[in-house]
Amino acid sequence: MRRREFIKLLGGAAAAWPVAARAQRRERMRSIGLLMPAAANDSEYQARVGTFLQALALLGWSIGRNVQIETRWATADPAELRRHAAELVALAPDVVVASSSPTVVALEQATRTVPIVFASVTDPVGAGFVTNLARPGGNVTGFESVEYGLSGKWLGLLKEIAPGVRRAAVIRDAALTLGVGQFAAIQAVAPSLGVELSPVGVQDADEIARGISAVALTSNGGLIVTSSPVAAFYRNLIIGLAAKHRLPTVYANRYFVADGGLISYGPDTLEPYRLVAGYVDRILKGEKPGDLPVQAPTKYELCINLKTAKVTGIDIPATVLVRADEVIE
Repeated sequence: MRRREFIKLLGGAAAAWPVAARAQRRERMRSIGLLMPAAANDSEYQARVGTFLQALALLGWSIGRNVQIETRWATADPAELRRHAAELVALAPDVVVASSSPTVVALEQATRTVPIVFASVTDPVGAGFVTNLARPGGNVTGFESVEYGLSGKWLGLLKEIAPGVRRAAVIRDAALTLGVGQFAAIQAVAPSLGVELSPVGVQDADEIARGISAVALTSNGGLIVTSSPVAAFYRNLIIGLAAKHRLPTVYANRYFVADGGLISYGPDTLEPYRLVAGYVDRILKGEKPGDLPVQAPTKYELCINLKTAKVTGIDIPATVLVRADEVIE
């Protein structure tokens, strides 16, 4: 090769280097961790992860091309959550998606530097995850689930579908700020509705079964299932016992009704995962989680399973049916 041709070739290659370097930077592989408090075959949580991945793809993130996803399915056991959280953090992800309060707690025990975006947390300030909603500070931000005030509406809805209810068992997780706050909000309206409450813990399946059976033995009993990752994990048990004892039951989440529960009122559980994808995208592009405000839900759904109502002998009033966003027949 002649010297002039060599210099020309070298010059052309050198000119191409910045372009190649820029392309390489654009396609730099990023890593996202997902921590889910459920079994890998849980249809509801599969839908949540699917919604997140779909939204992420629409923002230009392609698995294997510019992003890697590491998902850990940890059930609702705190020890399992801590173990899987530690595993994810050890992989040095660019950001981790946390489903709810227990997953945030587990991740915060593992890191104070890796960005964490939560999808469904009630009172993140009270739980100590963020300093304030507008400017969270630190490495955590995300989206609120239900406001405590909504919890009182569950008891009001129970009285609408079963006016004779005088006693109601309330399934709640007392280990979480969420569980304490929801139960307190229900207690606040109980006297005006003439309902006596009995809290039911979620330590294990036996505790849940005992609590439901106890209220079933009384006359004019009903059941409220508050928002809780553990209650979600045991939802088939809860739905089955409510049907067995023919208890009018109000749930905090739609997926209970989709799985055979009677009626629910609460925020859309999939929409937050679309929004989380947006925050993850912004963090991967350089924004800090502490600068992204915590946002509250804007969409609530009233869902009714008429098939369950018929089986349990509960007549849903027309005034409730007309307000329903979804009716399963």
